[in-house]
Amino acid sequence: MTITRPRGFRAAGLAAGIKSTGAADLALVVNDGPRDVAAAVFTSNRVQAAPVLWSREAVADGRARAVVLNSGGANACTGPEGFADTHRTAEHLASLLDVSAQDVLVCSTGLIGERLPMEPLLAGVAAASEQLAAGADSDAAASRAIMTTDSVPKTAEVTTASGAIVGGMAKGAGMLAPQLATMLVVLTTDADVDATIAQEALKAATSTTFDRVDSDACMSTNDTVILLASGASGVMVAADELTEAIRAVSADLARQLVADAEGASHDVHVVVRSATSEQSALAVAREIARSNLVKAAIFGNDPNWGRIVSAAGCVPEAVAPFDVADLSVTVNGIEVCRGGGAHRDRSEVDMTPRETLIEVDLGAGEATGDIWTNDLTHDYVEENSAYSS
Repeated sequence: MTITRPRGFRAAGLAAGIKSTGAADLALVVNDGPRDVAAAVFTSNRVQAAPVLWSREAVADGRARAVVLNSGGANACTGPEGFADTHRTAEHLASLLDVSAQDVLVCSTGLIGERLPMEPLLAGVAAASEQLAAGADSDAAASRAIMTTDSVPKTAEVTTASGAIVGGMAKGAGMLAPQLATMLVVLTTDADVDATIAQEALKAATSTTFDRVDSDACMSTNDTVILLASGASGVMVAADELTEAIRAVSADLARQLVADAEGASHDVHVVVRSATSEQSALAVAREIARSNLVKAAIFGNDPNWGRIVSAAGCVPEAVAPFDVADLSVTVNGIEVCRGGGAHRDRSEVDMTPRETLIEVDLGAGEATGDIWTNDLTHDYVEENSAYSS
């Protein structure tokens, strides 16, 4: 168990018929309380899907009793009709649970620009609700139901020193960029916390985990990370302890997103040190992580440090001041560049492990920042060229 490992939660997942393949495509997560605390962060893309618009408004009061999630359709760029579909979905589940529609959050993922098939979706919501009412509980099925191009479900959990539990499930395997990723994440905890602390803890945790996953520089319209707190453990957790627990689960899930990135053969950790500020370090790390030349070289097992320093140099000096004469690059423990020029021979670098570590020292300050990305492969291009079909 993961999202239902914390006390006070139930989950279900099934095939509602949204996907033409017949695969599972609808999930419910229900908070039975006694608390109904909720927090969320969303995509900062200016184009936002109907469920994002709905859930932003619904969670504003810091409360929620349930989340309904579907794969097989993003319900983005579908106009007023698409928003009405989201509203109808929330109302339908609310009526089954005897709660307010404003206490139901909605998440969707899949192809943009097409409305959801409401008849099978609503029937699926009813069927999943009946499963829960009958005592069935399957967070494993729920984590599979939200998958799109994912090859595996993604789950994680931790127990705090105080005894409260945080669990989570996520979907996402591509279109991973800052301000979250093309992902849906539901986190649950049985800690007794108020909405303000929950929101602050979630925002702090995601800023150093999900926000630092950058697979292909493409930001989704549907990104959503939701935290539900039931208070069922009766354990009152300090804000820093809760934040750290949420961060641990989020970091685990974020790494799973990178590891499952579409067609990837390397997980790439870009660490920039000795920057004038953390934001400067992150700007350089992100530029390197987004370079198709760097990513293609890594796919070819080539520690091409020239492409790395070239990407670093693309960041404006006003954003990340440094002198190229102070720049060094280390790949998988081998310092291939020092003082802005060649150092150890690149043939010494072992590029065969799945994980590649790129360390860049700017020699300009004391701040550090890091980004997780992946390489660029033939499979990535093929999978994304055929996605809509």
